[in-house]
Formats: sequence, C-alpha cells, structure tokens
Amino acid sequence: MHRLHTVLAILALPIAVPALAQLSVPSVGGTVGGVLGRVDRALDPLEERVGGLAERATRLADARVSRLAALVRRNRDSIEIDKDGQPARKGELLLMGASEADLAAAERAGFTVLGRERLGELDIAVVRLGVPTDTSLARAEANLQALLPNATIAADSLHFPAGTPARGAGAATPRAAPRSSGPIDTPVGLIDGAPGPATKVGALRGFARGAPLASRHGSATASLLALAGVRRILVADVYGADPAGGNALAISRGIDWLTGQGVRVISISLAGPNNALLGQAVAAARRRGVLFVAAVGNDGPAAPPAYPASYPGVLAVTGVDGRNRALIEAGRASHLDYAAPGADMLAADAGGKWVRVRGTSYAAPLVAARAAAASGAAGGALSSLDREAADLGAKGPDAVYGRGLLCGACARRR
Repeated sequence: MHRLHTVLAILALPIAVPALAQLSVPSVGGTVGGVLGRVDRALDPLEERVGGLAERATRLADARVSRLAALVRRNRDSIEIDKDGQPARKGELLLMGASEADLAAAERAGFTVLGRERLGELDIAVVRLGVPTDTSLARAEANLQALLPNATIAADSLHFPAGTPARGAGAATPRAAPRSSGPIDTPVGLIDGAPGPATKVGALRGFARGAPLASRHGSATASLLALAGVRRILVADVYGADPAGGNALAISRGIDWLTGQGVRVISISLAGPNNALLGQAVAAARRRGVLFVAAVGNDGPAAPPAYPASYPGVLAVTGVDGRNRALIEAGRASHLDYAAPGADMLAADAGGKWVRVRGTSYAAPLVAARAAAASGAAGGALSSLDREAADLGAKGPDAVYGRGLLCGACARRR
C-alpha cells in the first residue's frame, strides 16, 4: 500500500493535469491480493506520469530563475534585485505612510527624494526615494526599513506578461467566434502593453517611458476582450519602451486612472511578486467597486504565488487548451476562481493579423468579458459567473479549474 499512498499524496498536490482525474480503479473481485496487484500495476504508468509532471514543474521553476537573471544582466542600468530576490527598478524605493520627519531621517541617511505623487482616486501618497550611492537596492531596502519601522516600504518590483507573444501565421480577417451572449456595454479596463491600431479602444494612456507603444501581448489581450463582445476597452500601457516597465508604480498609476474613468472591471494579464504599493492600490480600487481579473502566470505549480492574482478579492484565472485540459505551465495563486481558453486559439498581433497564442494571459480577458457581462446581474456578478461556469475535473471547486470554465465558446480556435 505504500506506493498507493505515495501516488495519492502526489495527486493531492496542486498540479494541473486533467488526465489524472481519469484514472480507473479495477472492480473488486477475487482475492484481496489480486485486487491490490491489479491496482499496483495500474499505478505504474501513473507514477511515471506524475514523476514527469514533477520534473516539468521543476524545469519551469528553474527556467523562471534563469530568465529573470538574464533579464537583470541585460539591463544592469535599469533593473536590480530587491531584498526578496525579485527584479525591480534599479536604485529606487517606494515609501508610503511616511511623515516629514521620516523623510528628513531618510535624507540624513543618504536617501534622496526623487519625486512625490498622490494617486488621487485611490487616496494613496507615494514618495520615490533614490538609494544611497554605492548601496545595493536590497541593502538599502533593509536599511530603510530598520530606520523607519512604521513606514510602508517597497521596491518598485516588476511584473511580466503571463503568456507567450502572438506568433506564427493566422487569418488576417477572422470570422467572429461564437459567444454566449450579445455585445457587452460595460467598459473593461486593461493593464498591459498598448494594442495595435487594428483593435479599437475607447481610451489609451501610457504610464511608462515611451508609452503608449503597441506591443504583441497588449494587442492580443485587447483583441480577445473585443472578440468576447466588449464594446469599450480602456487601456493603461505600463510597458512602453521601458526595460523596467510593468513595475508596481506604473500598474498602480494605471489602476488609479482607470478607476477615475469609471471602469468597474479591470483585466491584468501580468504576474509578479507581492508588492506593498500594488496591494494597497488593488484594495483601494476594490473599495471603490472595481472587480479585478488576473492571470495566474505561466511559471508552473512550483513557482511562487502570482500577484495581483493572489490579492484578496481578485478573480484568479488559469487557462485550458482546446480539449479543456489545464495548461501544464499554469502558475498558481493563493486561490483559484475560474478557467478559460488559453491555448489552441488565435489573437491579434500588433499588426492586426490573427496568430497563435498560449498562456494564462489569454484566459484572463475572456473571464473579464464575462464579468463585465454579469455586471448588475441579480444576486451579484460572482453569483452569475458561478452559475455560468462549466464544472470540469473533480466535482465542485478544485485546485485545477477553480469554480469552472468560463467563456469556453469565446475563443477563435486554430
């Protein structure tokens, strides 16, 4: 029985593999030893499969570390590692809730005030501090926290697209995919790169150097919102041409702007570490009635929990392929709400051509579209989404599909 217990323990891990739910146990018959023998033989290929999944998860986690290290090496002038080992804007810290006396103490310790701003819609004041000369970002963050124990301090940590860029050849003018309802009049905000001119948006504003600048990822996510029926899309470009784009301050500025525009559903297909400023921005916008939908990332189940998907109240979304199998590379969050198509599908690139995409990035805007459609529904949007979601995998909510699949007919399959 030891091997059975071992495999069942592995199956309890949050590894998204629908095939595991299809394991059939032989019917009981003959001697107990005979039954256990048949179960034992049935588990052999399962153990091999689970072992392969564990190896894949480890490879994905290792690839994430290597990718981030390479990013820092390529951009030493703008990106640095913070005290938690995460990439962030070089030489800058964000300070919230500090008094003038706190700032004076920081300046005496060699920090410089680079700028002050207020995110007016969110009622958050932020001070940007430059770190002392010849001090690493990680060391400066630790020193400042010791100096100002009652202040909230964060590095300006980076967040990355949760999907592979649009690539390959596709249809230049695809037919509209079938939808589960008609056009959606509730506006949806998108925090990403800017879309190309082929995807019409209601408003576009840049929050990074060189923004707005059309990107493949932003084009893809915006096109999927439109394909799913959203008529008015407002886009905050947090990348532009900045190597340190996708930072917490840029995303928080984008949330502040979208909230002021009256947007009540925001789709974010970016993933990164927990950040004090971004956490405050999400919480403040939620108090204003904003519903966030965020992708869980593509670094596999062994990766750290992804943010903003892991913040309380954010709808965390994973992706499935054309056969409704959970993506093997799907990351994880502190909770999982829904799944949506994220592979074997097409989205628009920056030039307007419909091309293949893959990743949890592309599931998030589809769920955001359904959330917008459910806005104002009797009993609330979440109750409406739960009624709409198709239960997959284990009966009821689970760690693979959350509370079910949404917008299964929204994607244009390749």
